[in-house]
Amino acid sequence: MASPRTSAFRRVARSAANFVDLQWTLIIAALEGVAPLARGRLLDVGSGDKPYLEIFAPFVDEYIGVEHEASFEQTSSAGHSRGPDVLYDGEHLPFDSGTFETVLCVQTLEHTPKPQVLVRELARVLRPDGRLLLMAPFSFRLHEEPHDYFRYSPHGLRVLCEEAGLEIERCEPLGSFWSVIGHKLNSYLAFRVARAGALAQSLEKLGHEATQRARPRYWLLPPVALTMASIAVAARALDRVASDPSESLGFMVIAHLRQR
Repeated sequence: MASPRTSAFRRVARSAANFVDLQWTLIIAALEGVAPLARGRLLDVGSGDKPYLEIFAPFVDEYIGVEHEASFEQTSSAGHSRGPDVLYDGEHLPFDSGTFETVLCVQTLEHTPKPQVLVRELARVLRPDGRLLLMAPFSFRLHEEPHDYFRYSPHGLRVLCEEAGLEIERCEPLGSFWSVIGHKLNSYLAFRVARAGALAQSLEKLGHEATQRARPRYWLLPPVALTMASIAVAARALDRVASDPSESLGFMVIAHLRQR
């Protein structure tokens, strides 16, 4: 059992890691904004170790996580105590139609070779009066290889949703040009320069990646961390004053079943 001092250090380190992770902070901010829309039974598809549970728990009656069994076993999250409640075959979600008032799917669509099949399954298990909260990347590095197949524009997400019988209420970008540049710079510094992947996983980040084996370059962590923090601050500020709507790390879709 970790000592109080160790636990406090881990919390500070995790907060610092989250701050420089521009994609993570954008995802969390977006989910916190839409969480009040969630209700009833919530299904988190591609849940990993349920990193969004605390955001949605105050608004839903039940939070169920489901993962693709074959790919999940290859990730670092597989060893965590809080994992998915259900594993499935990657084709058909093991739930009856119209079972959930809320379906959540965050940064999972790029990891299925048959995205239309998955979106149809998301729509199938959604209640007629329910909502789908879907996030997918647009500009992001290769990750969870080899199970990394696609990137999505808002127009592609709209087509996928419409073909599944879903009507989009909102489609919002996650960041803009400077967040994209900042995130790529920080990813390079963290993973290529400081080799901090294993360190990040010790803080329960990168849960959907395979377990990182490379030893961190600890002597580079202080200058790299300072540089990454400066980049994160600058990217946030520049996104506010000089945004570019054609650039984004990803998009969030809020949708419901189309009335027949």
